[in-house]
Order: sequence, then structure tokens, then C-alpha cells
Amino acid sequence: MGGGGGLQATDLRRRLESRCSGSACPQSPRFLRHDGSQASEGSTRGQEERVDLQATLASGQPTCTGSRPCRRQANEENGQEKGSRCSNGGSGVIGSLFGKLRLFVGRPIDTEAEKEKGVNGRRHRLRWCRRDFRWIADVATRILLLGVVLFVTPGLCHQDAVHITAILGESVVFNCHVEFPGEHPVPYVLQWEKKVGDKEIPIYIWYESYPTHSGEGYEGRVSRVSPNSPYGVASLNLTDIRESDQGWYECKVVFLNRSPNSHKNGTWFHLDVHAPPKFSITPEEMIYVNVGDAIILNCQAEGTPTPEILWYKDANPVEPSTTIGIFNDGTELRISTIKNEDIGDYTCIARNGEGQISHTARVIIAGGAVITVPPMNQTKLEGEKVQFSCEAKALPGNVTVRWFREGAPVTEVSALDTRVSIKPDGSLVINPVSADDSGQYLCEVTNGIGDPQTASAYLNVEYPAKVTFTPTVQYLPFRLAGVVHCYIKANPTLQYVTWTKDKRLLEPYQTKDIVVMNNGSLLFTRVNENHQGRYTCTPYNAQGTQGSSGPMEVLVRNPPVFTLEPDPIYQKKVGETVEMHCDAQEAEGTQKPTIQWHRRDGASIQRNRAKIVGGNLTIESLRRSDFGFYQCVASNEVAIISASTQLIVEGTQPHAPYNVSGTATEFSVTLTWLPGYSGGPDYKQDYTIWYRESGTSEWKMIPVTPSGSTTVTINNLTPGTMYEFQVIGKNALGDGMLSKLITIRTLDVALTHSATPSSSAGQAAATDESDILDHNTLILPTDSTGNPVFPPIMRPKGPKPGPPKNLTVTEVSNGFLISWEAPVERNHLIQYYTIKYKTDGPWKTLNKGQIRPEETSYLVKNLVGGRTYYFQVFANSATNYGASEQVKFPVPARVKHKAITAGVVGGILFFIVAIILSICAVKICNKRKRRKQEKELLSAYSMVACRVTDARNGAGQGPQGTVPLKNETINIVPDIELHQV
Repeated sequence: MGGGGGLQATDLRRRLESRCSGSACPQSPRFLRHDGSQASEGSTRGQEERVDLQATLASGQPTCTGSRPCRRQANEENGQEKGSRCSNGGSGVIGSLFGKLRLFVGRPIDTEAEKEKGVNGRRHRLRWCRRDFRWIADVATRILLLGVVLFVTPGLCHQDAVHITAILGESVVFNCHVEFPGEHPVPYVLQWEKKVGDKEIPIYIWYESYPTHSGEGYEGRVSRVSPNSPYGVASLNLTDIRESDQGWYECKVVFLNRSPNSHKNGTWFHLDVHAPPKFSITPEEMIYVNVGDAIILNCQAEGTPTPEILWYKDANPVEPSTTIGIFNDGTELRISTIKNEDIGDYTCIARNGEGQISHTARVIIAGGAVITVPPMNQTKLEGEKVQFSCEAKALPGNVTVRWFREGAPVTEVSALDTRVSIKPDGSLVINPVSADDSGQYLCEVTNGIGDPQTASAYLNVEYPAKVTFTPTVQYLPFRLAGVVHCYIKANPTLQYVTWTKDKRLLEPYQTKDIVVMNNGSLLFTRVNENHQGRYTCTPYNAQGTQGSSGPMEVLVRNPPVFTLEPDPIYQKKVGETVEMHCDAQEAEGTQKPTIQWHRRDGASIQRNRAKIVGGNLTIESLRRSDFGFYQCVASNEVAIISASTQLIVEGTQPHAPYNVSGTATEFSVTLTWLPGYSGGPDYKQDYTIWYRESGTSEWKMIPVTPSGSTTVTINNLTPGTMYEFQVIGKNALGDGMLSKLITIRTLDVALTHSATPSSSAGQAAATDESDILDHNTLILPTDSTGNPVFPPIMRPKGPKPGPPKNLTVTEVSNGFLISWEAPVERNHLIQYYTIKYKTDGPWKTLNKGQIRPEETSYLVKNLVGGRTYYFQVFANSATNYGASEQVKFPVPARVKHKAITAGVVGGILFFIVAIILSICAVKICNKRKRRKQEKELLSAYSMVACRVTDARNGAGQGPQGTVPLKNETINIVPDIELHQV
């Protein structure tokens, strides 16, 4: 059975049977030479295999089918074929190689040849050696040919398969014929399978008079062709082709009531499904960009064969440039920097042999939302309507407008919920406005491109002044200062307040001990009994007044007094308990005062360790954080009185220094401070300065010397730079708390111009600053040895040296030499040189230390081969630098591969030496074994010969004078037999 040409399975079987029938395949087969003569298997098989392999490789045909005839063994008793052994060219070579290896390792000695050769054994061994060398060459050739076969011809099976191409959605017929045994129709089962990975999955099974079976995904799409069709009766019709249908199919026919087939009655088909392109990913139809932006247009399509992606701009093919590129097999068009000429229509075309489709995306300069009519500040009277405009334009024009009041969306402000609305044009309307609506209103517009644009306006709601709250009773403390409050709200601001006392107009400005406060309340500097009475207030502003307050009864009473005040200072050690006492008594006719404790610095008291009982404050397990000032506050309706005390906790780390200040010069800052509490009289306090350049994260620390000093100078700073400083104390118990951070800026380097009187004009003539500034006149910071220290130049100042000249990089025997020439201009300013380099990343400093001004070269020992380096030399003064031109130097790739090449060569040499030593070891072992066997053979032969000679001569006769001769074989050496002569 076959389909589609090529060598049929039946033809192959018949040829093999004709060649392997009768006595043509003996158990010890011989092979025909190309000239028709016979040769033994041992001497000819390797040549046959080499000729067959070379012929096969030269013809370009796959080697899945064996090149040697099949050898069969027949059972003469039952006449049935028991089995067959067919091997392809590859397996034959492997079998032959393993057979040769077995002969080489342990070859048995032909005893018959040994007995015949006798003393000619040495020549026999020489022939064996020559044969071994020939065999080694033969094995090497076989291994080489086998490697070629294994690496050149893998996966070339199914060379007889029929390749069919179908279009997606169409139908296809797999033509499969049935060859009945003996050409007589018999019942059979037809099975079609598809190869999925390593498995063959049935997709269609047919047996006459039984329902057919269709595999999953093939229901209703597979059927057996009509017997009247021109195709074979086992042909399969597959309709509605899908992309998943692509792959290998096999037609199998199983004949019933027959012995198992001796060959496969089937054939292979390979289906290629072609589909027209279909887009899976396309860019948006409208793409809004800004000049300078970077965009990626992604266009991917599916189909078989794989579609080709082409890009066009305004009907012209896209030409790649420095800013435009096509990547990922054409699926991505990238524009790194949008320019005006890049604006236009970009068309993505996907095409293959089955069709072509296109998609166009328009790239437009986007316009973020711009507010054209911003809201304006407005002032309204309470109860009126207000409208804020906010008009915007954008491209695209899908503008979204949002409004906020004091940072909160107006739709979320409950007070505006029923009175606020946003019109379609973005305007905000509040109707009516109330006094509480005053505030900042912000309009935010966006179209999704760029940052949202905002504009704000202030709403000022004016209303007459009004009293918001009227207490019925207020108290004034006798002989103390007191206030009678008038709670007022006004916009515009309050202008004045009129007061009445006992229904009479009160003139506070003309009354002793009464002051009108800014909020309209009355302050009594020293209360007496005459200040008692019934008061009312009436506020006024530019809009008028909404009326007077209700009557307020003002009573004069004695204030509460302390009966027990806390001590001025409490001193305790860490872990101890302190109790601070406080109590107060009310005056007659007033309520008992409430006593509370507070820290004067506003910090909270640790309630888990502190408790207040009867006005007394108790703090347990004292800590450093408990150090500070405390207040006992007694209050009732008449007045509030307080008493202060200080709690000192000893045996702690130092407290933070305070009042830190400093003065700066060009290269230094001097700090002074006041010491914090040292932790007790038994502890000595030292200080450390923490400082850093503003904007950096790394802190530097300098201890203050001498010990206990509260002033220090920090040197080696950069001129014109902002620094941050903190001071921390330390005693025997550890580090204390840091002081508050202060910021100080070092001074810029000042240039002093000298002037000389002009004899002609009498005016001062200033020379060029580069001529008058000498680096020797600068006062630089020094280290402990007195050598000048050059701070890093963060911001170049003043005159700079000229640039170094003729920068070159050359390869020398021990590395790479970077050389340059000193600057011609202002070279007297040079303090040192630095070299910077880069490859693909940022610039880095090459030299570890500073290069002296008199040196003009630098040796680099290691550079990575195959990379391109950029170098630049800087001539540095104390405050500025001059830079040379950049020099590009590509490092040869051979530098990179020296070590790799040496390693590879060494590995190959080691492998060759190992092979030679292994062959020599095998040869030596075999030679020693043969010598040992020869010695044993000669010794045994001599013993037998001597005994026979002695017997013939009568030597060693026994009592009867006879020597018994044995007829049995004497086995002295394995595989060697000695017989009686």
C-alpha cells in the first residue's frame, strides 16, 4: 500500500524476500564484492559498509532504510518464518564496530594455527600487529562516517510520505489504497491516526456495518470517501480545514482473521495548512504624541505561511534612520524621537501567499488640554448665585473637567451637595451661596495626554457681622485679669463692636482697666466688683450687622488658689519613681477646681507609667525621655491657674545639644553650641559632628577635640556648597540625642583685582583675572602632614587651566599607555591631573590617586577586549579644571580571546595525548599478555618433549621400565591444546 510515489513497503518486502530466500541467506553470510566475487564477513563487511555509506551520503538520500540485504532464519521443521533481522546502515556500522572492539580486546588464539606454525609464531604475531594497525585505521574511518551519518541525516524519516497543502476552511482528501493479501478482498478495519508529539491519536476508525468513530475536534469533519471515487477505498476526506489540523497523518489497515502482518499496510501524509493573514495586534487608529516623544507601533499577524510585515508612511516604504527602526521581524516600528516630519499615516501590511491585509494608524501631534477661559475670583453676598467658568481645548477633544474646594471634590462636600452643579461646558454653579462657602475653588482639565492643567479662583461670600454664640453667664476673677467674650463672625472683617452694661452704653475706650481686643471682646486688666453686671455686644462690618447678642450676666468671683505646689526641681535616677505634689482650693460660691498635669514642651505623659491621684503626679520607672518641665493646672469656671516644676533624670545618655550655630569660609565651617544635660554630675560629655552635603544621603562624622569642647572647625569643604550639620553628645553610657539640624553654605572663592595708577589718565587699570590670580596665593586646607588637600570641585569657580593637548592611547607590551601634553594656557594653575573613561555607561575615574602636574602619562594594564573606550584628561586647579578632547580607542578583540584560545589549544592537546597514551597502554598490556602465553606454551612444550625423549631413551624407568603415555588432551594454556606425539 502506498500513496504518493517513492519506494512502496510491498516493493521493499518483495525485494528482501527475493534476496533472502532459500540458501541465499546462510547463517554465516558472505557478501559479494562489487566485482562479483565473494568475501568473508570479517574481511569485507567494513569495506561494504563504507562503500554503502559513502554512496548514500554522496547521493543525498536519507539513510532510514538499510543498505545491506536482510538475513532471515527459517525453521526447517514447520516451514514458518520465525523472525527476521534487518538493520539500517547506521546500526550495521555500530554492530560491526562493537564486534571489532571485542576482537581487539580479547582475541582467542587459533590452536590449530599455533600447532601448524610452531616456531613461526613470531611471524604470526607480526602479522597480527600489522592487522591491528589496519583495524585501528578502519575503526577511525567508521567512527568518522558514523558521526557524519548521525549529524547530517537525523530526522529524515518519512521520506515516502505524501505532502499535501490545504487552505484554511477548505477540504482535502488523503489518498490511501488497500492492498489485500493475495489480491483477494478480506474484511479489514480502517484507522486514521494523527501524530501529536510522541503519540499517535486515532481521528477516524471505520469497519463495515459498524458506526464510525471520529476523534475529538474532528466530529463531522472526517469521512471515508465514496467507493466510486477515483481515490483509494481507504482514503479520508477532511473538511473545514483548521490551523490545528496541520501535522502528520497515518493510514492503517488491519486485516481480520489473518496472522499478524509482516509489514505495515499503510502510509504517511503530512498536511500543511495555509491561511491568509489575520491581525492579532494592531496599533490604535489615532495616536497622539508630542515632539520629542518615543513611540512603538506594534503590528502582529497570524497566518500560514508566516505573514511578512511591511511598513509604509504616507504610501511610501518606511526608511530606517537614526531615530526610526523596524524590529522583531518587522512587527515593531519604533520612533525614538518624534519630529514634525514624522507626523503622518503609518500603514502596516501583512502578506503571504494566500492574501494581504493592511491597517493604518495616524500619528498626530497631540495637544494636551489647555484652559482657555479660567475661573476668576468672585465676591458674592450671602444668598446670591455664583458661576465659575472653566473652558478648555485639547486634541483629542475628550476633555474631562473636575472641580475641587480646598482640595476636596465639590461632589463630596456635604454642605454643597444640594446647591452645586457642573455644566456640560465645565462651569461650576453654586446657588445660593452661604457664608461657609467661602474658599478656594480649583478647576482641573485633562484629555489623558500630558499632565492635567489647573486653574483656581477664590469665592468671597460677604455678609453682615453677626454674633454666633451668647453665653448666659461669664465669670471674672477678682483682682486678676479677665475677659468678657463676644463670639463674632464677619465678612468683610469686623470694624467695631458696641457694648452695653446694664442697658447703658459702655465706653470701653474711656474706662480705666478695660481694653477692647481685636476680636471685639473686653479685657479687664484688674477685675474689681464694679465690673459685675449685665452686658450685650453688637458687631459691625462694611455690610452692617445682623443684630446684638443676648444679655450676658458677668459675675465677679474669687479665683481658685494652690494649697500645695510642686517643688521647683525633682532629681531622680533612671528606674526610680518620682511623686510631684499639687492641690488647689475653690473660693466661696464657686466650683471645686480640676487639677491636671501637662508637659511644657507639649509632649504627652506616658500614662502606662504615670498616674494622678488627688492632684499628685507619680511616674514610675523613670527614663531619659521623662526629663523636662511639668505644669500643674487648676481650673474652674472663674479662672485657670498653674505652677511649674522641672524633673531631672540622672544616669542617662546626654541630652541633645541646643542653640547650634556656625560661621563659614571658602573651605571650612566653624560650629558652636550649648551642651545638653550630660546625664548627671558623674558623667563627662564628649561630642561628635555629623555633616553631609545637602541633597546626599551619606553622613560623615568628626569627633570634637579637645574633649568637652563646644566649638569645632570642619575643613576640606567645597566652596559655594550647602552643608547640613548636627551635634551629638556621648558619655560613658553611650550616645545621646542629636541636635536640631542646621544648614550652612560655604563661601564662594573671591577674586581680588589689583590696580595700578595710570600715569597718563590717572585711572586704575585692572588686569585680567587669569593673570593676577596665582594658585600660590590661595590658602588651601592641609592634612596632618601639612600637605595641601584639594576638595572635590562641585561647582567650578574662577579661572581654569587650559585643556591638555594631544591625548593618545597606545598599546604597549604590558598594557595600554595614555599620554598627553601639558596645557599651553595657564598651566601654572594645575595642581593635579585626573583621567576619566567610559564604555557604554556613565563616566568613571580611571586613576586611583592624583597625578602630579609634571607627569603626562598613565599606564593601564587591563582593558576588556572587543570594547570601545572613550578617554578624557582633566587638568585641575584648586577650584576649576580644563578638559581635553575625548579620544576613542577600540580595544582589539584578540586581547579578549588570548586566554580562551590558550585554554582551547591546551584542552585539544591534552585530549590527543590522552588518546595516544590509552592506545599505547592497551598495546603494552596485550603484548605482555601474549609474551606470558608464549612462555607458558614453550615451557609446557619443553616439558612434554623432554618426558617423551626420556621415555624413548629409557631414562627414569620404573620398576617395570616403562613410561605410561596418556592419550587425553593436556590443556596448559586457555584455547591451546597439546596432544601426545
